[in-house]
Amino acid sequence: MSGENLVFISPSDPPRAWEAAFRGLAPEIGFTVSRGDFAEGTHADWAVVWKPPPGALARLSGLKCVFSLGAGVDHVLGDPQFPAVPLARVVDPYLTAGMSEYVVLHVLAHHRGLFRNLARQAEGHWSPFAAKRADDTRVGILGLGEMGLDAARKLKPFGYQIAGWSQTRKDEPVVESFAGTGELGAFLARTDILVCLLPLTPATRGIINSSTLALLPESASVINAARGGHVIESDLIAALDDGHIAGVTLDVFQTEPLPPDSPFWSHPKVAITPHMASLTDPRSTAITMVESMARIRAGGRPLYEVELTRGY
Repeated sequence: MSGENLVFISPSDPPRAWEAAFRGLAPEIGFTVSRGDFAEGTHADWAVVWKPPPGALARLSGLKCVFSLGAGVDHVLGDPQFPAVPLARVVDPYLTAGMSEYVVLHVLAHHRGLFRNLARQAEGHWSPFAAKRADDTRVGILGLGEMGLDAARKLKPFGYQIAGWSQTRKDEPVVESFAGTGELGAFLARTDILVCLLPLTPATRGIINSSTLALLPESASVINAARGGHVIESDLIAALDDGHIAGVTLDVFQTEPLPPDSPFWSHPKVAITPHMASLTDPRSTAITMVESMARIRAGGRPLYEVELTRGY
């Protein structure tokens, strides 16, 4: 452990908070903040990263593991030069809880017509909206991993009919489980409020498109808190404009920050949040990373290791 060094690369995460967390847990490990502009052969034992520059990690020598600063790892695996080392993602109760809070908030907002009412308020227009009963409202969650299942459990007490879709079937009493491409259509057809919490992989990129949106019931709502790459944005705009989709919440986008000329900014049926549905907590996540380092030193594997061929 003596002489080990950790490099931290992120254009958005506060490095001082992460350095303080690691200093408190493993002060013997050096902590270096970098933009990823390493010279070839720069030594680092560990890399903690969010959107590292392509090729940066491949220039490091001695690397034992790469830790993603988020639950998703598409920002790392998109690098064709990603080195042959273990990759671990964040699984943290605070990150999961934050995502469930966001999902519950926006499912309720769409169900109860909050955004419609706020628009009427801005117009000075009194227009009561009669929401359906919760037990007549069908919520569908794309992705039944740690976050998807937790969101389903948090939504269940409201009385919603909850289903989920994933690559493999899940045995979870609060969720009607749909699995595989053959059941995607049936899942969408029974969904009034669609929530996307999928990992972004080649199989899920663009999964919310004109064809899948058309399978949702008339006046369905869409919430995307996963990755912008899941949505074909022009198809979503078209579905909003023709009235098939009643409203959307978007936390993630193809290009971030969202460009000033994006039609999402001013669209009356779109609620935007700036990729903040849930944020990684350095204090709790660093504990898991330090434990993973100890496991690797002992010849084991890191916690929450990504299966690189699947992308999650």
